[in-house]
Amino acid sequence: MFTIKWNGDSVTILDQRLLPGSEVYNTYRHYIDVADSIRNMEIRGAPAIGIAAAMGIALAAVQSKTAGADKFREELHAVCGVFAATRPTAVNLFASIARMKRIIDGGSDVAAMRQEL
Repeated sequence: MFTIKWNGDSVTILDQRLLPGSEVYNTYRHYIDVADSIRNMEIRGAPAIGIAAAMGIALAAVQSKTAGADKFREELHAVCGVFAATRPTAVNLFASIARMKRIIDGGSDVAAMRQEL
């Protein structure tokens, strides 16, 4: 059993709302769906929420078609805002978002930023 898994082009999350009765995994291919899983309490626990947010931001970065660094940063800052709105009191969530923003703000090459995220 695992809580969350990075698949390269998707994120798989254990639906903790169904525990202990059922072990159901949902695979999400869009960052909005990962954000919804946090908001809907599908994934629980401060560390897991932070990890889910980081993976959701990374998923958005991998799937982005934006080529220019400035536009890429702008796009990912908006994605970070989506995750910040999911659970406004979750400390680990905001720590993960801040870590991802440091990478986003510190990069000048889109491919390198995608790789690091």
